[in-house]
Amino acid sequence: MGGISIWQLLIVALIVVLLFGTKKLRSLGGDLGGAVKGFKNAMSSEEDKKALEDTEAAKTAETTQQATEKKPESNKEQA
Repeated sequence: MGGISIWQLLIVALIVVLLFGTKKLRSLGGDLGGAVKGFKNAMSSEEDKKALEDTEAAKTAETTQQATEKKPESNKEQA
């Protein structure tokens, strides 16, 4: 009883179309779609940037570890 029926939604939609017109609603929808697309692109580029930084950090850590392991061997060769 307290819910909104389909007829009430249709009446509200009709009033909105009459108030703003179809051109205004179409441009508003296009603007909203562009904003959502821009947000998704920004989020994916941030994730890509973070993944790249993580990969570079892992490579640096691996290189540092290999360099640390090689130092004792070079000391043995000198003795």
